[in-house]
Amino acid sequence: MPQEASHSPHSAYIINYHLVWIPRYRKKVLVGPVEARLKEWLAEIAAQYGFEILAVELMPDHVHLFVSAPPKFAPAEMVRLFKGITSRKLKKEFESLRRQYGGEHATLWAAG
Repeated sequence: MPQEASHSPHSAYIINYHLVWIPRYRKKVLVGPVEARLKEWLAEIAAQYGFEILAVELMPDHVHLFVSAPPKFAPAEMVRLFKGITSRKLKKEFESLRRQYGGEHATLWAAG
């Protein structure tokens, strides 16, 4: 089924991105309650910024996110939002992640 174009005041667009990222050191930490909370926060972030999550697949050691976004957001900006917000929230809620990844100020996700 073809996807319908989204509209803004001056454009019509269909822009889909397949974003993939991993936890630092490719540790298998995205399981159980961490996985459930990550899915919730990805949906909240998408709603807050006007993205539409078309599919999300969480493996123990990586995230696949298929998302549609308005043209005003560069792919790097979208990744920065998703990774930055989820890293802070996950490490704040889960003590085990804080211990594994060096406190509150070190990032959960690998660079790139």
